[in-house]
Amino acid sequence: MTGDDRETFYNKSLERALQIMNAFRADRQELTIGQLAEILHLSRATVTRLCTTLVKYDYLKKNPESKKYSLGIRLFDLGSIVFDSFSLRRVASPHLSRLQMKVGKTIYLGVMDNDELLYIDKREDPRNPVSFTSRVGTRRPPYWGMLGIVLMAYLAVSEVERLLQKYPLAATTKKSITGNEEYMERLSKVRKQGYYVEIEEVFEGIGGVSAPVRDFSGKVIAGIGVGFISSSVDSKGLKRIIKEVTETAGVISREMGYVSRGS
Repeated sequence: MTGDDRETFYNKSLERALQIMNAFRADRQELTIGQLAEILHLSRATVTRLCTTLVKYDYLKKNPESKKYSLGIRLFDLGSIVFDSFSLRRVASPHLSRLQMKVGKTIYLGVMDNDELLYIDKREDPRNPVSFTSRVGTRRPPYWGMLGIVLMAYLAVSEVERLLQKYPLAATTKKSITGNEEYMERLSKVRKQGYYVEIEEVFEGIGGVSAPVRDFSGKVIAGIGVGFISSSVDSKGLKRIIKEVTETAGVISREMGYVSRGS
């Protein structure tokens, strides 16, 4: 980008808004309009206008009694997203490898991103005669397969309804769920048992088991799953996979800061 391009795309108001947020530090968590104006060498009118906008979008909050401003909850939300995205794969990686060694199947880690299921990690058994199509970076509809359903299960009902309206359920096999009511029932089942078993609902001959991963706040931030050829897993093998998947999800959740109520 040339100097001229930088000038064209440069936004002075945005820069000043960022300067306001950067003015807060551990030793000055609350600031008045006058203090911000002095620190940033801006007029009180400019600071007032920008602070009002930042408060509207929760980037700042205003104490009605002291008239002082402090950083808002939206920054905490964004910080949590950044923390999760940077740390999740790092924390999960050794556990995914360990899970793959234990069960000898294909392992997935997925998150919800911009209303879609996004695969962010994968472990595949080189001995597996079938290569699973979803790769790291692959995006699917939010309801898709074992990971989609375990992520959707912990969203608010209104959010699930919005996503299903945006991405209507579509059949890919005879066992695919195509009705919203049935899908809602499956979500309820996931919440009750803490995992999901999917058999040939997306691809013929393919099944999977998934479980949710939570962060320090208890929010479900990801799903891990084991994919397998349906005919290769009997009832005993399925029980073992369920045990390994749920235990691995629990370990990753604890390392992400989650403390269960029963602990």
